[in-house]
Amino acid sequence: MTNCFYNEFDFQRVNESERTDEYRTPFQIDRDRLIHSSEFRRLQGKTQVFIPGEYDYYRTRLTHSIEVAQIGRSICNFIRKKYDGIFSDGYFVDPDLVESACLSHDLGHPPFGHAGERTLNRLMEPYGGFEGNAQTLRLLTEIFYTFDNARRGMKPTRALIDSILKYKSLHNQFNNPNNHFLYDYQEETVNFVFGGKSIPADLTPGEKLNNFRSIECQIMDWADDTAYATNDIVDSISGGFITIIKMERWYDRNVDSLTEYQKENFSQIIEWIRKRKFKSQFGSQIGVLIESCQIKERNTFMDDLSNRYKYELVLEKDIIDKVELYKRIAAELVFQSSQLHQMEFKGDMMLKQIFLTLVENYVEKNEKTKLLPDFSDMLIRNEEDKIKRIRLICDYMAGMTDSFAMTNYKRLFDPDYSSIKDYI
Repeated sequence: MTNCFYNEFDFQRVNESERTDEYRTPFQIDRDRLIHSSEFRRLQGKTQVFIPGEYDYYRTRLTHSIEVAQIGRSICNFIRKKYDGIFSDGYFVDPDLVESACLSHDLGHPPFGHAGERTLNRLMEPYGGFEGNAQTLRLLTEIFYTFDNARRGMKPTRALIDSILKYKSLHNQFNNPNNHFLYDYQEETVNFVFGGKSIPADLTPGEKLNNFRSIECQIMDWADDTAYATNDIVDSISGGFITIIKMERWYDRNVDSLTEYQKENFSQIIEWIRKRKFKSQFGSQIGVLIESCQIKERNTFMDDLSNRYKYELVLEKDIIDKVELYKRIAAELVFQSSQLHQMEFKGDMMLKQIFLTLVENYVEKNEKTKLLPDFSDMLIRNEEDKIKRIRLICDYMAGMTDSFAMTNYKRLFDPDYSSIKDYI
């Protein structure tokens, strides 16, 4: 079945010739390449909220991404049915494309969650910064596959690239930003996404440009919000980080800042925990958040090239308030707890020590000591530009799982750890 919502502009790939006699759509090819990649599998060892392996039931970046993909597909199916006057069998937002965006949205995130992202950004600030979403783009377009002596991207479609671009502003358009930017050289990719068209003056760098997103990117972002707003609380209650007593104390401190609707939702959560029905009840909230999606038509400067910007995802204030309540509870009772801060402190120390050691060995002194595996060692030594060498070191560290980062730290700095057999 031909889907007229998309055209050749959307299907165009980065550096790949046209495929003929293909039984899959371009977006199914994107999805399949993602699922079978080592980058995707590696997400099973990266922190979502808690360090992987501590308990079997905690979510990892991998299980989170799978859940986001399911929610994203469901949103596509829901809006297609609800807005059958706009969408039809031959004109609809492609669930395979949205699934690909959801599966790939966290690929660039480093070990130790957002704390690891902050650490790498601080260390990389003199060299263009680090941002998880920018790193995802770098993976998909430049370093997805490894060959004998080089790397290349997965040659994604223009529509897939655009669907992961939550941010389109560049690092140099801010003053030492903490997040929400692309690397400066990725301006070339932004130009590709927009087909070389000039960005209107009213879409100024920062919030306005970053919020100018394709409909697939909007769906992916809401699916992500839906998944972590509900499921992070479920994991936190299951792990004992959130209890009724802690919730009630939190409520007493924050009651004046809550809306009436948020107060009602808070009482609901207490009741769910008390009756031990919080898993099923939060699961049902996912359906509520999916069915809250509304579509609004709009006019943009991209409409003559693609339909992907013609529609805006709209959500009622109460629904946004509910999600903000869930996220706020998780942030203030879990992410700001001493236990997680201790783990973040430890992760920060390990990443910092590894990074500074690698930079000293490969950049400042250019020692012959081989501290990295053969391929990474060769790749860095063959790069003459020192700034690019540091970016390659950052690539290596961003690709680490939590356990791999801890193992590397022990090998480098713990005199009582490891023997030669550990390297075989």
